[in-house]
Amino acid sequence: MDPFDELLRGVRADGGGLRRCTVSGTVTHDRCTLYALVSGEVRAGGKTARAGDILVVRGPGSLSGRAEAVRGSYELTGSVSRRLSAVMPDVLVAPGDDGCAEFYGGLEDEQGVVADRLLDWLMVCGLRTWFDHEHGTGWLGALADDVAGPALRAMHSDVARPWTLAQLAREAGVSRTTLASRFTRLVGTPPLTYLTEWRMALAADLLAESTATVAAVARQVGYADAFGFSAAFKRVHGVSPSECRAGCAA
Repeated sequence: MDPFDELLRGVRADGGGLRRCTVSGTVTHDRCTLYALVSGEVRAGGKTARAGDILVVRGPGSLSGRAEAVRGSYELTGSVSRRLSAVMPDVLVAPGDDGCAEFYGGLEDEQGVVADRLLDWLMVCGLRTWFDHEHGTGWLGALADDVAGPALRAMHSDVARPWTLAQLAREAGVSRTTLASRFTRLVGTPPLTYLTEWRMALAADLLAESTATVAAVARQVGYADAFGFSAAFKRVHGVSPSECRAGCAA
């Protein structure tokens, strides 16, 4: 699976609501907010969105302009969602067209599960369109690289496999030295460090969202030994798997 697609699987609204709104002048918000523009134009963070576009503002801030839009907000929680948030710019614009604007205009104010799923769909479409237009930097940019990209996709396609640097280098068709150097330069961490951090992000969400035992979660993310998994988890998150689960449940 494409690593970015895997992050998008974690996009889940929970009672955020989906409402028609009018932007007139300056509008402020206190969380990650999506605007699907029906008409008009808005500006935020030096970027401009017009009818048919989706504008996502990652955190607290403001935008200005005059527009009719459909708006929804997100609380970004969970380790995978935080990794997605970390690679998003403060403001992103996913370009659309008149057909998109017409569709947005047909959406009614909604609450509950229907609203959440509509909001999820709009957010995923917006993020996917943005990603396809500009990979950005870090591991997003590395996905397009001939060396780092194959290694990233291999790790995400089978996270539980006991990957070694030599195996990842074979996936990329280069030497271990070349992979380690290129991957570290583009992504910011060595390949196996990246793999551990991704496994621990998945594990944290599995612990929070399921009743699976620590040993079962360990196996799902590639650890045959629950003790080794717990030690790695604590190095990355600063708490044990059991403490993480208790904290999420509190």
